[in-house]
Amino acid sequence: MKLQRSLLTTGLAFLIALPVVAAGASEIPRRHDGKPDLSGTYDVSTLTPLVRPREFGDNLELTPEEAEAIVQAERERVAARSAVRKIEEPPPPGGAPPIGLGEEFRETSGAGNVGGYNNFWTDRGDNVYTIDGKFRTSIIIDPPNGRQPPMTEAAIERLSERRKLRRPNDGTAWWVDMEKGPYDGPEDLGIAERCILGFTGAAPTYPSLYNNHKRIIQTDDHVMILIEMVHDARIVRLNSEHAPEGERRWLGDSIGWWEGDTLVIDTKNFHPLAGSRGSSGTTTHVVERFTRLEDGNLLYRFTVDDPSVWTGPWTGEYLWRTEPDSRVFEYACHEGNYSMGGIMRGARLLEEEARQKGASSGGQ
Repeated sequence: MKLQRSLLTTGLAFLIALPVVAAGASEIPRRHDGKPDLSGTYDVSTLTPLVRPREFGDNLELTPEEAEAIVQAERERVAARSAVRKIEEPPPPGGAPPIGLGEEFRETSGAGNVGGYNNFWTDRGDNVYTIDGKFRTSIIIDPPNGRQPPMTEAAIERLSERRKLRRPNDGTAWWVDMEKGPYDGPEDLGIAERCILGFTGAAPTYPSLYNNHKRIIQTDDHVMILIEMVHDARIVRLNSEHAPEGERRWLGDSIGWWEGDTLVIDTKNFHPLAGSRGSSGTTTHVVERFTRLEDGNLLYRFTVDDPSVWTGPWTGEYLWRTEPDSRVFEYACHEGNYSMGGIMRGARLLEEEARQKGASSGGQ
């Protein structure tokens, strides 16, 4: 691991660390061809955010006291929510009422929303991960401020147009007079909501609120990366070439090769709707690097380049913690989503309610 970090710093540090790392590198599990064996199950849950909070500026590292404060705050949050559940009080505000409940919901719900997942279903993690023994302020490490680069003007304009169709749900069909509404059909909802792709992204893939396990199966010619969230299974072809640009895929087209003991995966040709964390899909190019460490964990590093969205590339890295006794179970989300019918029916009911109110107001 010291070697991998040294390569990113100075040549002098590289020369100093080389003898130590060379000895440690021989201790990682290897396949019959001598390549590191990445196969296994990993847990990526962490309290470290993708984007660095502004108060940390360009500081990549936390002090132990700052890291402990983050962990303690999470413990208190979990304890507070658990106490709320025990005394059966309404969940705290912060979410929108479900579509289709309208006035009846607002009159009977008290707090104004039904809440989200309770603590039993969430798995944000209970620690701030470390690299080289240092706590990190964010997963993004470049740009130095730990945040994505500024967006292009065209991307800002597209985002502004999309936001017109995404408002808090107040139980009314605020879109009823629009030529194109956000709930006209299933295809108008996001692909994650339709269970086509997961919420954690495929390439790159991120920690999430829950379902934070990843599984790798490695062969001579392929590497499969199974993502617990939804049902995304990436098939990476080793020592191959990319498919023609016209062959767009939901998970992108991934090819891989070895650079020393690091597996490099290059992915592009995403489906136009397969953007993740702001990327466009169409012009997204992702390079990932997987390095097996002496303790069995993986150092996962990725760079995203999408010139139609950001003014420059950005890079992140975090740990995948090995969990040899864990298994990845099916996440029963499927294309269509059981709640899709309810969303569509609820939208039609709200639209009819809005039309009736409009007709009544016009007749007075």
